[in-house]
Amino acid sequence: MTEIVENPFAIAPGTAQRGHKRVRAYSAGELVVDTRAPLMVWEHPSFPQYFVTAPELVAQLRPAGTGPRSKVLGVSEVFDVVLGDRVVPRAVRRHPEAGPALRDAYGLTWSSFDTWLEEDEVVHTHPRSPYVRIDALASSRHVVVTLAGTVVADSRRPVVLYETGLVPRYYLPRVDVRMDLLVPTSTVSHCPYKGSAAYWDLVVPGGAVSDVAWSYPTPLPESTKIAGLVAFWPEKSPELHVTVDGEEIGRQ
Repeated sequence: MTEIVENPFAIAPGTAQRGHKRVRAYSAGELVVDTRAPLMVWEHPSFPQYFVTAPELVAQLRPAGTGPRSKVLGVSEVFDVVLGDRVVPRAVRRHPEAGPALRDAYGLTWSSFDTWLEEDEVVHTHPRSPYVRIDALASSRHVVVTLAGTVVADSRRPVVLYETGLVPRYYLPRVDVRMDLLVPTSTVSHCPYKGSAAYWDLVVPGGAVSDVAWSYPTPLPESTKIAGLVAFWPEKSPELHVTVDGEEIGRQ
């Protein structure tokens, strides 16, 4: 019997795959790693980490003791990256008890390096999964957002963002949103496929929800159709209701 699978592209932790993109990592303008065939290692199902071989490390490594234990790769040894008189501490790790394909490979801590390139394009937040696709589609679905009886948004021209493994999100033109009810916050999130998002609190008579709406002012090229549009997070509060063509979404 055929089963309906919610996310057939979830990768089992511990999977290692050979990548085909050239990947480089820099620290303060100095090249640390340059590889044309990185190992993509899945320690959790959402996205991989990059591992490289010793010849692909342009910078010098200095042993820095024992690192955290990985649930799937076991114990780790960590290394400082030495760039002349400057040191990037504990930026590289190795898992000597991992399988043959990985025990001599070096894992790179994403946050330790300020610039990552896939080919010649900057990548943000974490490595991209080769199995994630972004589709931003213009739609005529009727989207209504309410909180405590107040209509916050009413639109028949959303852009629906479909992202592999995630629920669809409905991005609305600001002219269809009560922007006077939204209060900007300092919260910012980052996505390697969409870019950096800014957030708002929603405040109405009789109710308020923090960081419940967001927008990508200057999204990455594959997501330009949602630039400046506003999305709401119905899972954030049971008091927030989002309906699409009369059917409520965001409830388990």
